Order: sequence, then structure tokens, then C-alpha cells
Amino acid sequence: MLVALFRFLSIFSLPVLHAIGASLGWLVYMASGSYRRRLQENIRRAGFAADTSSAVREAGKNIMELPFIWCADPERVLRTATVENWELVQAALDARKGVILLTPHLGCFEIIAQAIAARTRLTALYRPPRKAALKPLIEGARARDNLILAPANLSGVRTMAKALKKGEAIGLLPDQVPQEGEGVWARFFGKPAYTMTLSAKLHKMTGAPLILTYAERLPHGRGYVVRFVAFDEVLGEDATQQAEAINAAMEKLIARKPAQYFWSYNRYKIPQGVAAPVTSAVSTDSVKDRT
Repeated sequence: MLVALFRFLSIFSLPVLHAIGASLGWLVYMASGSYRRRLQENIRRAGFAADTSSAVREAGKNIMELPFIWCADPERVLRTATVENWELVQAALDARKGVILLTPHLGCFEIIAQAIAARTRLTALYRPPRKAALKPLIEGARARDNLILAPANLSGVRTMAKALKKGEAIGLLPDQVPQEGEGVWARFFGKPAYTMTLSAKLHKMTGAPLILTYAERLPHGRGYVVRFVAFDEVLGEDATQQAEAINAAMEKLIARKPAQYFWSYNRYKIPQGVAAPVTSAVSTDSVKDRT
């Protein structure tokens, strides 16, 4: 039924879906106290409280655009996306060292993989959804020519390492909370967040450059601009320094379009089996929401 609903909604134009999404964003914001508090706390901590109203609307658009991105004809989807600074990626591919593309939960991050796969082979790290009913929908929607999904386990890591050694591109969401043993505590907008170490490890292992990317959502459903940005932070030697450098790069990227970051994401939660950071108090919501 969910697949049928998404396919039905994919018929509608992006302006219509975004208009519905803006209203949906406010509905969810007003109806869910926990959602509202988390969004407010996260956006205030980052210093972007003035963008709260816009962030509420953009979060709703993020949900309502999924049927279009996942289920509409791929050519129709790609016509909505303009790509800027692709030459950064192409130069890395031409050097045959591979490239590690880092995509935070900013803008329409779901369209980025399709835009990249239309130009080159991409292996993307993938973590199955918690709800089993969503798995066939998401996996089927993300199945595209030139796009390989690597599971978030040792097998997937090996798949990505092999892709880099072949000089290909891989994609990661560096602000996605990893599982026990896959991250370190590193500051993100001033508060410790359990941060994945995989991207830095792959960079050190293969020499593949890091490149940031995000897809800005244009007003009134006019489409997206997929942008590629050079990574200019100093990674450092230990895992915590590397994670904090990557978080700093994410912060700068988010500052470009703060209203389009997914502020309701529980970035500061404590994964199951991970000890809480000792340098800062952890919110009650984070402790409750263990995974």
C-alpha cells in the first residue's frame, strides 16, 4: 500500500508536492512535542534559531519530495537538478585515486546519488530502515544504473574500499550516527556527537580525496542545485581530530543553507553499547532514544 501511495504521489509536480510538504511540516511540528523540542534545541544550539520557521517548512518538503525522487521516471527527476562544480569530482576521477563524497542531511540529499550516478559509477553506504515495510520501497527506489548500495557492515566497507582502489566514487552521510565501535565522540555545533570514522579511514587507506556535496532545494518547487565543494579542513592524526575536522566541514556547509538541514534528526543520541561522553552532559531525550 505504501509503494502504491508513493507511486501515486510521484505523478504530481514538484511545486505541488513542495506546497503540500510545507503545510505538512507545520502539522507535524505542532502535533509532536518531541519532534518540536528536538528541532528547536538543535537549530538553536547551532545558532540558526532565526531560521526555525523556514526549517519547519523545508522538513515537510523533504518528506513530500520523496515519492517524486524515488518513484518518478529517473529522466524526469534528473531534469529538476542542475549540477555545479562537477569538475572537482571529475579531476579526482581522472587521477584514478577514487573520490569520497560526503553528503550531510542538507537539502535534498536523496537526489545527489542519482545525479552522480548519471555521470559515473557510485557506491553508496546504505543502512536498511528500521521498519521492514519501508525496505522494498527504499531499496527499489534507490536501485539505479551505475548506483551500487553497500550495506553498513564489514562487507559494505570492503565493497567501498574496492571501488576506491578502482578509481571510482563512493558516497557517505558523515552526520549519520554510526553503531557501536564505528565512531568517536566529536563536537558538532559545540556538543559531543557520536561521529563515524569510516570516511577518514578510507581516505588514509587509499589516498582518495574528500569532496563535500549537497543539493540546495530551490523555492516554489523549481528544482535543485547539486553543489560540490572542496574539503579544506586539516584531518589530523587521531580518530577524534579527524572526526572533528569532518564535523567542522559539515558545519560550514550547513551554514550555507541552514533552513534546509534536517534539524529534527537525533544527531546527539547515544547508540546502544556506547558510553556517554564524559566531557558534557547528555540530554534526557538522547539517553531515552538509544538504538
